[in-house]
Amino acid sequence: MKEMRNILGWLGMQEEHSALLVAQQHVEETCKTVNCFAAAVKGLIDDDIQARTQAIHQVRESEHEADMLKIKMIAAISSELLMLPDRDDMLQFVKALDRIADKTNGAAKLLGFIEQRLPDNVLKNISAATDLIVTSIGKLKQAIDAAIQNDVKLAIDSCQEIARVEHDADDQKRLLIETILHADLTPPTLLLTYNLADYLESVTDRILEAADLIRVVAAKGI
Repeated sequence: MKEMRNILGWLGMQEEHSALLVAQQHVEETCKTVNCFAAAVKGLIDDDIQARTQAIHQVRESEHEADMLKIKMIAAISSELLMLPDRDDMLQFVKALDRIADKTNGAAKLLGFIEQRLPDNVLKNISAATDLIVTSIGKLKQAIDAAIQNDVKLAIDSCQEIARVEHDADDQKRLLIETILHADLTPPTLLLTYNLADYLESVTDRILEAADLIRVVAAKGI
């Protein structure tokens, strides 16, 4: 198979382009943001306020670090990577990752405001929605790693799997909202959990957007 000539292939050339190492770090930090959020949800389910608060703080710190890496990458695009023909692809890739971290941080903020103990069926559906996010971000990381290794088929297959997970997330959002509307919640908690349902589904949407970009640029290497 011929060498992939796109941004994902270049991500494996960190010894030649130090800025691309920052891109890989950006990927890792975005995944960390999602995993920290999953820990915050676990704290909510376990009714462990300390664990939830700590994990929410970690989400915020990770999202901030991802934002700093985004700034470094944008600066690199206008300097060290000036000659890359797919500069626009790189810029869209960076922005896609940033939107994932940003939406995840937004969901974590909502978790921090929930004071009422949620009914088990609501917690069960929040957990299910979070599991889909974790699965989706794992597939995104797999797609990126595959593209870096020039495994176009695995990259595209992983992106297609993300599309399936996103469809499941749409269904899960409906289930979560249904349980929320039928639960005995205070008005503030009802508002917070309803918005949380929207944010959870939005995170998977942002991951799918990143996957669609990867699928396009990976196909350039075929």
